[in-house]
Amino acid sequence: MIPVISTTEDKSYNGGGIGSSNRMMDFLEEPIPGVGTYDDFNTIDWVREKSRDRDRHREITNKSKESTWALIHSVSDAFSGWLLMLLIGLLSGSLAGLIDISAHWMTDLKEGICTGGLWFNHEHCCWNSEHVTFEDRDKCPEWNSWSQLIISTDEGAFAYIVNYFMYVLWALLFAFLAVSLVKVFAPYACGSGIPEIKTILSGFIIRGYLGKWTLIIKTITLVLAVSSGLSLGKEGPLVHVACCCGNILCHCFNKYRKNEAKRREVLSAAAAAGVSVAFGAPIGGVLFSLEEVSYYFPLKTLWRSFFAALVAAFTLRSINPFGNSRLVLFYVEFHTPWHLFELVPFILLGIFGGLWGALFIRTNIAWCRKRKTTQLGKYPVVEVLVVTAITAILAFPNEYTRMSTSELISELFNDCGLLDSSKLCDYENRFNTSKGGELPDRPAGVGVYSAMWQLALTLILKIIITIFTFGMKIPSGLFIPSMAVGAIAGRLLGVGMEQLAYYHHDWAIFNSWCSQGADCITPGLYAMVGAAACLGGVTRMTVSLVVIMFELTGGLEYIVPLMAAAMTSKWVADALGREGIYDAHIRLNGYPFLEAKEEFAHKTLAMDVMKPRRNDPLLTVLTQDSMTVEDVESIISETTYSGFPVVVSRESQRLVGFVLRRDLIISIENARKKQDGVVSTSVIYFTEHSPPMPPYTPPTLKLRNILDLSPFTVTDLTPMEIVVDIFRKLGLRQCLVTHNGRLLGIITKKDVLKHIAQMANQDPDSILFN
Repeated sequence: MIPVISTTEDKSYNGGGIGSSNRMMDFLEEPIPGVGTYDDFNTIDWVREKSRDRDRHREITNKSKESTWALIHSVSDAFSGWLLMLLIGLLSGSLAGLIDISAHWMTDLKEGICTGGLWFNHEHCCWNSEHVTFEDRDKCPEWNSWSQLIISTDEGAFAYIVNYFMYVLWALLFAFLAVSLVKVFAPYACGSGIPEIKTILSGFIIRGYLGKWTLIIKTITLVLAVSSGLSLGKEGPLVHVACCCGNILCHCFNKYRKNEAKRREVLSAAAAAGVSVAFGAPIGGVLFSLEEVSYYFPLKTLWRSFFAALVAAFTLRSINPFGNSRLVLFYVEFHTPWHLFELVPFILLGIFGGLWGALFIRTNIAWCRKRKTTQLGKYPVVEVLVVTAITAILAFPNEYTRMSTSELISELFNDCGLLDSSKLCDYENRFNTSKGGELPDRPAGVGVYSAMWQLALTLILKIIITIFTFGMKIPSGLFIPSMAVGAIAGRLLGVGMEQLAYYHHDWAIFNSWCSQGADCITPGLYAMVGAAACLGGVTRMTVSLVVIMFELTGGLEYIVPLMAAAMTSKWVADALGREGIYDAHIRLNGYPFLEAKEEFAHKTLAMDVMKPRRNDPLLTVLTQDSMTVEDVESIISETTYSGFPVVVSRESQRLVGFVLRRDLIISIENARKKQDGVVSTSVIYFTEHSPPMPPYTPPTLKLRNILDLSPFTVTDLTPMEIVVDIFRKLGLRQCLVTHNGRLLGIITKKDVLKHIAQMANQDPDSILFN
């Protein structure tokens, strides 16, 4: 029995074989449709794809000197990448604007409706009202709660129950529609999408994950999921939406449609555009793509990512979804400088963020594993409805959980002014003038203390409910819930520091920089630092996180607090667990993703990992000139390998090249259709020249064109740390193992991943795509 060398994900190499000068078959003079493409759940061959693109570019450049038309074609080919970036930016920005506007309106729909215009959300409804005062700007006759519409009053216990019931009912309806659409039309539209996009960008193929149906359903269900009030965000899914746009638009350009490596460069730029519209941070988006999701990121992709992110942000700014000329709901500006002593509470927030990140990852992965391995996973609709019902029932009584998470973050980031009517700004005003036009620190009023209790309860609910929400079968991002947890913790600490400085300004830690009547502490800044710390603890982002937060606030002077919190949270979280949430979900799902950031420090050799092992049956090979069509078809039907080494003969085992299973099948089928006389006894040749055949023998089949004549090889004594490095840096699917030129075995990407898992005392069989 022939041993299973690998699974379909990673077996094979690629052919970029050079064509023969003595062509025996007419059909091989033309490209065969399907040859050089990949099956679903396979890994692409980066080396072959890049080699193909170089050949294509060389041919276009040479032809451009021959005629004006060829020159125009060369220029359009060079310009097509920038045009594609422009289209991705425009489409991503437009869809983000549509999602923002729709989600804002549907979130308010849970609480009431605008009789002055059904399409207005609460804020816009009262903007147009002539019967509203500045203090009560959220109350206007045009906006009616459900109790006003149903029982004509907004006061009393019964009105409260009616509003409560309608809030829960709308939340359940939105969640039910979201999970039903995902289940029926596009199962790939669930989750945040970032773990899968990281895997796809590393070279794995998941057909349909970035398709048109996924884009349509993800856009619709993202609005429904956000509007349902669940503890999730739209920022991660917006990256998936932008990558869908990039993948679909790639089909308009031959250069990207036919080359998987070039397409992944486009997807890296699309991911940058997705973060750009999610946070209004074009530079942060580019850095996020570079730091967090991209596997191969050449300098040209950096420029194009920046252009796509710029166009996407400009498009969203033109749409102006929030009516305040900002790209996000929680944009804020701080003007008060921070002081050196405040680094202590900022670092404490970093420690909290790291602890929360590590706790969240462990508990969420445990819950998701339970969902995958028990009956729970068979009832996604029931799970979503139960979590939505619990969330809505617990959220309505507390105004900070009832409002959307983006509005909550905006409230927490806010720097209180004299005209703010929020409970968080209910301070006692014991002053006559303010220094430099800024409000001094003031004693907290009843509203602030009430808000602190409500925020503490909100923090507990968000921490617990987010664990069960992330990973359900609806679009769900993690950025906003993580930021909300950190912002609540930061605001609580900030108010505490503010009151400490007010009542004890003569303490040694305050008296040098905080005098009575001065504006010393900005609680909103603490909320922002806490948000960055918790997001960093969960995702392990550093540079891109600080830049995103900087672009959100527009304040350069707060970079040091943000850096201190982000680095502290990463160190603390890494001490408790090396993986970020996206890497943990990649491992949970068994995706063949080879992490470029991890070092392989074990002293093993290629011969310890290659297949077949000692005492196993010999490697399945093809010979270069002695096998018939029937022999090859028999090997193909009996094995599941994605490719086969080609040797001179079974006795010598001298390596000639490597041929893909898919290319073999397509070429043989094509030959049977187009060349007369090809039968099962026809001999297949992989040599450049075939020997003369006796008369009356069936025509031979020459397949040298599909043979890769330069497969990557290592010797059996090559250290595995070098082999792992080669796989990471060249994006190989497999390499062949030789000894003195004789073929011994093969190492695939999956073999490498299993070996790394084994060395880390993990289950090697977990590296299977599920």
